[in-house]
Amino acid sequence: VELEETGGDSVQSGGSLRLSCHASEFTYMGYCMAWFRQTPGKEREGVALIDTDGISDYADSVKGRFTISQDNAKNLLYLQMSSLKPEDTAMYYCAAGRCLPVHERGGSISPAEFDYWGQGTQVTVSS
Repeated sequence: VELEETGGDSVQSGGSLRLSCHASEFTYMGYCMAWFRQTPGKEREGVALIDTDGISDYADSVKGRFTISQDNAKNLLYLQMSSLKPEDTAMYYCAAGRCLPVHERGGSISPAEFDYWGQGTQVTVSS
């Protein structure tokens, strides 16, 4: 299983980006998919998740600004990011795993729930 993220870039504060994650030899069907981000010296943070029913969940810090979606036919996962802030600057990773559905979840999106990871794509937001 290989996950490959693309779409990272440098943008001005208030701008938008769309990240993509493509899976090879893998189908998203039956897997929970998520986006995480990480900055040097900090733990990996769950940003957005979409469960096997297509229901999404978001970290409070990105609610209303980020949207996760997927195209199962193309094995593509997306993260649409708008109203970007300098604090959104990070390496962004997509991940796949067998996680609880959103209606059973509580708390944050944990990296421990995910088995497969991409190499990451850098997002830099300047003020």
